[in-house]
Amino acid sequence: MTTHHIKETMSFQKKDYIIHNIQLLEEKGLAKISSLPFAARVLIENLARNMGGTISWDDVVGAAKFYETRSNASNLVAFYPSRVLMQDFTGVPAVVDFAAMRDAVHSAGLDPKGINPLVPVDLVIDHSIQVDHFKEKNAFFLNAKKEYERNAERYKLLKWAQKSFDNFRVVPPESGICHQINLEYLATVVTTRKTPEGTLAFPDTLVGTDSHTTMINALGVLGWGVGGIEAEAVMLGQPYYMNLPQIVGVNFVGKPKQQITATDIALYVTNILREENVVEKIVEYTGEGLKNLTLTDRATISNMSPEYGATSGFFPVDEQTLDYLVKTNRSETAALVEAYCKTCGLFNTHDTLPNFSKIIEVDLSVMETSIAGPSRPQDRIPLSKVKEKTAALYHLKNRKDIEITQKGQEGQENQENQKNKTKVLTNGSVVIAAITSCTNTSNPYTMIGAGLVAKKAVELGLSIPWYVKTSLSPGSRVVLDYLNGSGLMRYFEALNFNNTGFGCMTCIGNSGPLDPSIEEAIKTNGLDVTSVLSGNRNFEARIHQEVKGNFLMSPLLVVIYAIAGRIDIDFETEPLGFSKDNTPIFMKDIWPDPQEINQFVETYVQERFFKEQYAHIFKGDKLWQDLEVTETTTFSFDPDSTYIRKPPFFKDFSRTIPPLSDLKGAKVLLVLGDSVTTDHISPAGAIPVEYPAGKYLTDNGVKPWEFNSYGSRRGNHEVMMRGTFANIRIKNHLASKTGGFTVKFPEQAEGYVFDAAQKYQAQNTELVVFGGKEYGTGSSRDWAAKGTCLLGARVVIAESFERIHRSNLVGMGVLPLVFQEGESFEGVGLKGDETFEITGLNDIKPNGLLTVTATRKNQTTSFKVIVKLNTDIEIDYIKNKGILHYVLRNMISV
Repeated sequence: MTTHHIKETMSFQKKDYIIHNIQLLEEKGLAKISSLPFAARVLIENLARNMGGTISWDDVVGAAKFYETRSNASNLVAFYPSRVLMQDFTGVPAVVDFAAMRDAVHSAGLDPKGINPLVPVDLVIDHSIQVDHFKEKNAFFLNAKKEYERNAERYKLLKWAQKSFDNFRVVPPESGICHQINLEYLATVVTTRKTPEGTLAFPDTLVGTDSHTTMINALGVLGWGVGGIEAEAVMLGQPYYMNLPQIVGVNFVGKPKQQITATDIALYVTNILREENVVEKIVEYTGEGLKNLTLTDRATISNMSPEYGATSGFFPVDEQTLDYLVKTNRSETAALVEAYCKTCGLFNTHDTLPNFSKIIEVDLSVMETSIAGPSRPQDRIPLSKVKEKTAALYHLKNRKDIEITQKGQEGQENQENQKNKTKVLTNGSVVIAAITSCTNTSNPYTMIGAGLVAKKAVELGLSIPWYVKTSLSPGSRVVLDYLNGSGLMRYFEALNFNNTGFGCMTCIGNSGPLDPSIEEAIKTNGLDVTSVLSGNRNFEARIHQEVKGNFLMSPLLVVIYAIAGRIDIDFETEPLGFSKDNTPIFMKDIWPDPQEINQFVETYVQERFFKEQYAHIFKGDKLWQDLEVTETTTFSFDPDSTYIRKPPFFKDFSRTIPPLSDLKGAKVLLVLGDSVTTDHISPAGAIPVEYPAGKYLTDNGVKPWEFNSYGSRRGNHEVMMRGTFANIRIKNHLASKTGGFTVKFPEQAEGYVFDAAQKYQAQNTELVVFGGKEYGTGSSRDWAAKGTCLLGARVVIAESFERIHRSNLVGMGVLPLVFQEGESFEGVGLKGDETFEITGLNDIKPNGLLTVTATRKNQTTSFKVIVKLNTDIEIDYIKNKGILHYVLRNMISV
C-alpha cells in the first residue's frame, strides 16, 4: 500500500471486495476519523475513491482536516454520486434536454450516442396521477385510466428513453412514490461495481431531482435534491461541485409521549431547525433518543429536510438500518452492509458524540401533537392552539354559513344518525382531506394508526360530511397489502377514504377538482376553506387554487379533521359527533393505543409483501406494456405536440464561449417579497384558462378540460415559460393585483408577466428580478430557473436564496446576486421603474462584489451586491450561459 491511498481488500462470504477504508487515515496519523460525523466520513470516502483528475490526495486529507478542526473556510470538492433518482415531473424535461443535446451533437457531425447517462438513473413515474375519482370502489382504476389518456405522449418519451439510453431505468406508473420505492427497494446502502481490478464496494450515494430525495438519508444513504440541470450534468459524468458543508448535530434525548407520531416529531424538528438556519448544511441525527425512533420514523424526519432548509437530514447506518433491510426482503444486502460499514468505520454504535460544527439538543419528551400551516411547513401549531389560531386567520367570529347539498346525495354521509349530518359549508370548512405523499405513507405506524382511527370511528357511527373530498394515496403497493391484510382498508373505505392511486397526488397539487357546487359556493361567497393532508408541502395555491389554507398533519389527524369537517375545533371540549344513543364522541375515544398500533405493524407488515411487489417493479401494467415506442438514437419531436417540444436551449449553439457582457439598460420584471417559493415562480397545479399558458393551449386546439397541469407539461417550454411567475397567489409589488401580473415600463402598462417579457425581448431589453429573503424556497423545480431564463431575466437580486433554486439559476446562466447585510429593495430606495446597469460581469469572482446602478428620472442610485456564486466552476457555468452548454462544449472539444 502506497502512502497516497487507503485502498485495501475486504473478504466477505468467500468473496473479495476492493474498498477505500478511511480509517487508515487515522492509522497513518493524518486525521482522527473516529471523531468525525458519519456524513463527513461518507464524503471523504467519495473523494478517496475518485482520486485522479480533479481530486488529489491533498483534497482527501484536507477534507478530513476540515471536519476535524471544524473549519468555517470554503473548501471546494468534487462529489461523485453513485446514482441519480428522478420523478416524472422533473424527469421529462431532463429527458427532453438529453434528446435536444443528442440533436445538437448530431448537428455538429458527431455521434449522438455520446450523450448518454454515465451513472445509473432511476426514474419513477409518480407525479402525474390526479384525484379525479374518489369515494368510489374503483377510483384507482379510473384515475389510472385517465392518467394514461392525458399523459400518453410523455410516457412514450420516457419509454423511448428507457429503450434508447444506457443506465436508465423507468419504474412505470401505479407503482408508488419515488422516495418510498427508493427506501424500500432501490437503495442498496452499499453499492458494488465490477472494475478491471475486481469488485469495488462503496457507500450508496445519490442526487435526485426532487427535494425530498433526502428521505433516503434515514437508511444511512447520503443524498439530496438538486436542480434538474445539475442532475443532468451528473448523469453526463460531471462531478457535483460544492463547498464542503458544515455538519450540524441534532442530539435527540428523551422518549416521545405515547400519542406522539412521527409526523409530530418531524413538524417539531422542522420548526426548530428553520429557526436555527441550517440552510446549505447537513444535519446529522445522534443521541440516546434515536433508540426510540423506528427507521420509518427517521424517514419521516429526513424527508422534511427541504422544509427545515438542510441539504440532508442524515441518520448513520446502525442496527435499525439492518433490521429494516431484512424486513424489506434485503437480507443479503443487510449482511454486506454490516460487514462493510463496520470495517470502514461507517457503522454507528452510539457510544461517542461526533465532532459536529454545532450541536442542537432536541428533547423528544416535550413534543406535542401538532399540525403546520396554513402555507409554510415550518409554521407548527400545537393541536391545543389550532382553534384559536385558525379563528383569527379566517375571521371565524364572522362566519358565513352557506347551506349546500350535493345533488342527488342528500343525507348519504350518515343515513343512520341524522344528528351527525351537516349541509353547511362555511369559513374554515375542510373541503379536502388527503392521506398522501412520501412523508407519511412510508410509515406503517402512521398508516395503521389512521386505519385504527377509521375503524373506531365507523364502529361508533361517525361519518364524514359529504363536502369533504377524501382520498388515500399509498406510497407503495405494499401499503395496500398490509392495510388489506389487517382488515383496516374496509374501514377507510367506509369513511370514503378509497384508494385513489399510488403516487404523489394531492401533495404535488394533483388534488383534482372539487364538486362544482362547492367550488361555486366558495367563489360566490368568498369562503376561506381549508385542506388537511399528511404531506410535506402546503404553499399558497399548491393544493387547490380555491383553497386558502392548507394544513400538514399525521394521517391519523387527517381522518379526524375530515370527520370534524372544519379546522376550527377544540378536540378537548368539542365532540366529533354523536353515537346512535346520542352520546358525544371525542377525539380521545377513537385515538388508538400505541401498543395496538405496534401489534398490528408487527403482525401485518410482512417481508413477503416487499418480495412480491418488487419482483416485477420495472415491468408495469398492461397500459404501460401496450405503449408502442420505436427504439431510435435521436427522438422524433412532433412540432404539433403540446406536451413535448424541442427546447430552444441549444439553438444557435456555438463551440466557443461568448463573452459575458455587462448589463445595461435593464428593466425590472418583478419585485417579490420574502419566502417566494418555486411554486410561486413555476406552478405545478391547474392551468387557468385566462392565463397565457391557458391561452396558448386553447389557441392550439386543447380544450380546458384537457389542460392537465403545469407539471405534466414541463416537456413543453412554450407552456412553461408562459407559466413562469404565473401562480394566481404570487404578489408582485409592481402590480396592483395578485397573480401573474407586472407593469411594463416606461409605458406603465399592467398585464401578464409573460406578455411584458415578450415586449421587452422584442426591444432587446434585458431584465432583472428582485426578491426578498429565502427566494426560491420549496421544490427543486428546474423550470423555475428555465422559465426565468427564457423570459429574459439575466439577474435575480434577493436578500437570500434557497440552496437548490440558486443552483438551478446558475445552471441556466442566470446570475444570483444578494443584497449586503441589512439592505433590501426598499432599503436602498428603489421603486421599480428604474433602468439598471451592472458592469464588470466578465471579471466576477465567487462571493465578490458588484455595483448596481439604478437611474430614475435623471436621479442615480448605486449599491453593492454580493455575487452568490460559490466556486470558480459556477463562474464557468455563468460564462457558458449554463451548465449544459458547459458540459456540451467540453464533450465536443474532446
